Amino acid sequence: MAETPQGAPGEIPPRESSPGGSPVSGTAIAPAEPTSPVEREFTVAARTQTQMVIRRFLAHRLAVASLVVFVIIVAGSLGGARLWKYNYADITKEFSTSPSLAHPMGTDDIGHDTLAQVLRGAQKSVQVALLVALLSTTFGSVVGAVAGYYRGVTDSILMRFTDLVLTIPLLAIAGLLAGTLGGGDWFLVAVVIASVSWTSIARVVRGTFLSLREKEFVDAARALGASDRRIIFRHLLPNAAGSIIVNATVTVAVAILVETALSFLGLGIRPPDTSLGLLVSAGQQAAQTRPWLFYFPGLVIIMIALTINFIGDGLRDAFDPTQTRVRA
Repeated sequence: MAETPQGAPGEIPPRESSPGGSPVSGTAIAPAEPTSPVEREFTVAARTQTQMVIRRFLAHRLAVASLVVFVIIVAGSLGGARLWKYNYADITKEFSTSPSLAHPMGTDDIGHDTLAQVLRGAQKSVQVALLVALLSTTFGSVVGAVAGYYRGVTDSILMRFTDLVLTIPLLAIAGLLAGTLGGGDWFLVAVVIASVSWTSIARVVRGTFLSLREKEFVDAARALGASDRRIIFRHLLPNAAGSIIVNATVTVAVAILVETALSFLGLGIRPPDTSLGLLVSAGQQAAQTRPWLFYFPGLVIIMIALTINFIGDGLRDAFDPTQTRVRA
């Protein structure tokens, strides 16, 4: 009988194979790494929901460009006023001068530097708009979530109250509240606008909740003993985040325009402070003789409103699960 050849000490013996060519059962086989170009090409790493949203948003070039412009406006309004050599309240010796190197946006009849005034006005307008978006989005989301989740009597009471607020013109009720409470303070102006700007968000969130509450994951959460509060805030609201964020951006644009209108009518921010609406109101009389006093603040208002609307369009496409703009 021939001897079986023995390997050298420390050498791993060759793996035995079955007659069919497959390894003998019981041996551990390490997964093969993709080595060929074809395998590497079709090996795609899984992406999270956040990565897909960011990827879709970046594919929307107009929204990305608008975001850059809006960030520049916000950064300029918040930090530019401190870096500029003139303060919005400073009175110079140049009266009603046209745009120049010393005063890029000219001066008014008192001697205020228009650029400093526009920076201050943009700062106040952006502060008002962001606070309105925060307050109205929070309150409207809670109202819509409770109405959509509980339905029945709760839904009827909350939605009838929402419809009542919707029937009153936004500018009229905001002007009435501002006139009654007294304008001038930007925080008070923001609270007044937010008190009548939450209705659209509430209706959108309610409609989203009416659809989401019938999903299987909500039934599973109930079966596991989750409370209504946990289901609303941990399961349903995150799934409605897309609609909420998009409507929040629209609210920012609306708040800018409403604050401008209130200041234009003398019911918003008042001197000695200033806002873009107040600057437009002050410059309308000189639109023919000193157009820089009217058109520069108006141009900033248009830029803010347009950029926020384009950002909202990009967010809407990014949160849309059926979006096919890019491969996600």
